[in-house]
Amino acid sequence: MSETSDQYQRRLEKLQELKHKGQDPFGHHSYQRTHSSRQLQENFAELEGQPVSVAGRLIAIRSHGKSTFADLQDADGTIQIHARVDVLGEERYEHCCGLDLGDIVGVSGELFKTRTGEVTIRCKEFTLLAKALQPLPEKFHGLQNPELRYRQRYLDLLANDKVREIFTARSRIIKAARDYLTERGFLEVETPVLQPIYGGAAARPFTTYHNALDMQLYMRIAPELYLKRLIIGGCEKVFEIGRVFRNEGIDTRHNPEFTILEAYQAYADYEDMMTLTENLVGGMCQAVHGGLTFTYQGNDIDLSPPWRRVQLLEAISEYSGVELTDLEDTDAARRQAIEAGIDPETLADQPLGYIIEKLCDRFVQPNLIQPTFMTDYPVEISPLAKRKADDRQLTARFEPFIGGEEVGNAFSELNDPLDQRQRFEAQAAARAAGDEEAHPLDEEFIQALEYGMPPTGGLGLGIDRLVMLLTDQPNLREVILFPLLRPVDDQP
Repeated sequence: MSETSDQYQRRLEKLQELKHKGQDPFGHHSYQRTHSSRQLQENFAELEGQPVSVAGRLIAIRSHGKSTFADLQDADGTIQIHARVDVLGEERYEHCCGLDLGDIVGVSGELFKTRTGEVTIRCKEFTLLAKALQPLPEKFHGLQNPELRYRQRYLDLLANDKVREIFTARSRIIKAARDYLTERGFLEVETPVLQPIYGGAAARPFTTYHNALDMQLYMRIAPELYLKRLIIGGCEKVFEIGRVFRNEGIDTRHNPEFTILEAYQAYADYEDMMTLTENLVGGMCQAVHGGLTFTYQGNDIDLSPPWRRVQLLEAISEYSGVELTDLEDTDAARRQAIEAGIDPETLADQPLGYIIEKLCDRFVQPNLIQPTFMTDYPVEISPLAKRKADDRQLTARFEPFIGGEEVGNAFSELNDPLDQRQRFEAQAAARAAGDEEAHPLDEEFIQALEYGMPPTGGLGLGIDRLVMLLTDQPNLREVILFPLLRPVDDQP
């Protein structure tokens, strides 16, 4: 029998013994706490000698004969507990000494400081609120194994204060975005996750099936097309913060489900969306760092507006030397990309959009450390964006980059239903030619556009990427509470 299973058996026997004595550790419905551990630490001068009650998990026990010290952890931190046989009596003290690491207890008593100056509760009463049958992992306080941390996030949160801080920061970041938008008249809405036709991005969907309706449905890859329907319906400022699902690979920058913020404003354009992005992201940074500067992977980043702006094709020329002057000559673009060092096999039979993406990933993106708007993307790779007035091959679209990471997508929205149909049909042709990420033709959305959509600016921001940046984490899994992982039995 392994040590872990042996401990499980001993703890199970303790539980059965308690129940035999008429004590059920799982029978308590609540426990009245007077303070958190932090409140006791910060307000000791006022609370010294006063009766207090706390509750939490035992993470350390140090017995010294007739005296025992223990550390109790709650959501705010830890507090030391001191139990003595002459205070509790023989039977209750023996029960106290029989507690295990991980047990959840409530403790009441008077607050004092030890000779070493540590704030401590002199235990007069304790209640076992939940028995931990599984032992905490070895080296619990230094839990570092990423596989264990991601699979058993509850242990990660218990063991690592910094992990809890990351997700506290995530909550503040989302709240800052929500507050900024609602204070400026944006209406927060919810759109369908299950959709008969997916759209709003270039991605493969997850499919599912609705039994009662006898129809195939898709998990949304973006809320965009439904949010635009609301603009058509007269809701002039709308936003949504929610999960989207893309059937793609998993790495340090991608997870199949992630959180996106999308906002749409009638009578605005992509220039307005740039201002909105600067203010939104700046507010998120303020919520975490108290200012507009932070450090990401050794780089000091300043979010003060205005952010740098550079055209996509100019950026490719600047960083790779590739001049894409003819956007209809895919073969020429492919040859130049190969000459610049892109692997020929990855470009075989690929469309212009894919070639541009590879050039950006390889040469441009790593250089965009300070906040930058990369603008004016070709129509071929922007099926939902409005054409630029001065160059019909390009669209009024931008992507914001920070710390070498692409964090969003935005444009002046295409509101011409005839042009939109042509774009969708071109995407359908690309799809028929093998592009699994090409946008499907959505007749209902085109019909909605035919009723008239005002000029509109739209913005999408990846919340997880922004949290990763603002908490200085190199891996997306560090900022998603429960990232998707391969089943243990399927590990290579």
